[in-house]
Amino acid sequence: MLFLILVAETANLKLNIDCEVIDLVSILPWDTDAICTSAKKTGRVIIAHEAPLTQGFGSELASYIQEKCFLHLEAPVKRVTGWDTPFPHVFEPFYMPDKHRCLSAINDIVNF
Repeated sequence: MLFLILVAETANLKLNIDCEVIDLVSILPWDTDAICTSAKKTGRVIIAHEAPLTQGFGSELASYIQEKCFLHLEAPVKRVTGWDTPFPHVFEPFYMPDKHRCLSAINDIVNF
């Protein structure tokens, strides 16, 4: 979570983009009100999590946001996740979302 706050600060300093970071403390129940409020306010959503892209919880979040906030979005929901492949744990730093992939996602979604 800390690296996402650093990514938001970097986006603000280098790209002049203000970001909101929401940490879902639990995934059941999860804070649908906070998610929808932020999505409607910003018009953009990036979901970052450590699970694979396919069948990760981010898919459920993206589906919910598309269903409830579609008319308020200015770009499709973007996900930054682990890769859809098994990996040896020694390569975990290359598997997890990192600041470079998250900054790239921010740039992509703002320039959609």
